[in-house]
Amino acid sequence: MVLEEIVQPLVKWYRDNKRILPWRDKDNAYYTWVSEIMLQQTRVEAVKPYFQRFITELPDIQSLAECPEEKLLKLWEGLGYYNRVRNMQEAAKTVKDEYNGRLPEDYRALLSLKGIGSYTAGAIASIAYGEKVPAVDGNVLRVISRITESTEDISRQSVRRKIEQQVSQIMPSDCPGDFNQALMELGAVICVPNGQAKCAECPIAFTCLAHRHDKADMIPVKAPDRKSTRLNSSH
Repeated sequence: MVLEEIVQPLVKWYRDNKRILPWRDKDNAYYTWVSEIMLQQTRVEAVKPYFQRFITELPDIQSLAECPEEKLLKLWEGLGYYNRVRNMQEAAKTVKDEYNGRLPEDYRALLSLKGIGSYTAGAIASIAYGEKVPAVDGNVLRVISRITESTEDISRQSVRRKIEQQVSQIMPSDCPGDFNQALMELGAVICVPNGQAKCAECPIAFTCLAHRHDKADMIPVKAPDRKSTRLNSSH
């Protein structure tokens, strides 16, 4: 099995079948950032109205940086984990003061901002700016583990780093954002967890070792007694 074989069919599938989402294909780094932070602990359908309301009231970095806390928390009400939006405002203030109000294009610079971890930095850099960096969330960990039939514990940081490296090695230079989103989309709607994977609908089932050996419901492995890594979050 050659992992590179998934790239073309996966990107084509994504472009033909991707869900229409209010933050998608907007070429707006701020929208990507807001949506990714909201999606850390909340399902896509639930996030949609919150996202629309948030960007209507706070359409850019400057408005977020200058928003009174009471209003900010009210806009976030219902999403929970209020530290996320407090961290966003701190990061927005930094971007306003140090980057002329525009989220930096560089992955490392994004990573230095409050509340932005490797996944969120990768998502912004690749989706909004076309930088060739991975964005590995829980969906991607599951997809790659199944394709390679890996039984390594995905809650381990060393395994996450290994999968980030695998994704980096096959990432197409001309569409890193679409490729990252394709992996995430596949995990969200096809290669779903808990024994419900829709392998018959999967565009890359032909190269998936877990599917070939009828082990999709057994992968990924995540040790139950370990303190769980927040797979879809920034640190």
